[in-house]
Amino acid sequence: MSFEILGVVDLQHGLAVRARGGRRDKYAPIESVAGESIPPGDALALAHRYVDRLGVAELYVADLDAIERRAPQQAVGRTIASVGIPVWLDAGLTSSDDARQAMECGASRLIVGLETLSSFEVLESIVEAVGRERVVFSLDLRDGRPIATTPELAQQSPEDLAARAAAAGVSAMLMLDLARVGSGSGVDLELLARIRSRVSTVPLYVGGGVRSIGDVEQLRQVGCDGALVATALLDGRITKRDLDDRR
Repeated sequence: MSFEILGVVDLQHGLAVRARGGRRDKYAPIESVAGESIPPGDALALAHRYVDRLGVAELYVADLDAIERRAPQQAVGRTIASVGIPVWLDAGLTSSDDARQAMECGASRLIVGLETLSSFEVLESIVEAVGRERVVFSLDLRDGRPIATTPELAQQSPEDLAARAAAAGVSAMLMLDLARVGSGSGVDLELLARIRSRVSTVPLYVGGGVRSIGDVEQLRQVGCDGALVATALLDGRITKRDLDDRR
């Protein structure tokens, strides 16, 4: 079974930054990829290194400005999409209008994150507006607890939230624990397995904590379909050969 690894581009104030633990005020511009220098924070250079040097076949772009309700980085998003491989874009979508605008940036799939979602009715409206195949739900967590805009959503279990997203018609799901991003702490495999058990028919991806190709094998064993990876690619702990061997 193939396992997809998406290279992560976190955008903040127009720069590609290295994420650690979800502490966005501490993020710093990326300066190298697998030992090769790039201009600090150059998002296009990062995308090209992912594709040309590491053989990444898809990119995940998180527009942190849009997620935090600042002006979206649409021009940078379009530039990244020009690299020519599929781009998954999280631009803090809160409505079907937001989704249509995000599509204009050249994204192939749109992330609707729990962090900015007001209700599952909104998720259903986005699915209807842009098509099921375009929409991926991001189950945003911090240390296994939901990050949500409303108490009603924040008080639900991750498993229940995942089941509600699947019922809303999304084409895939992402379990993203911000506390584990760039931490080297690994993935919460027990929680991932519980979500896989509740949501058995929707492709399931994970973000935050993937340290090595050994972690990838563990994820595959619990039924995960792919992972978002930044630090392990940037530091050379997952290589082009690793990616080629798993296609």
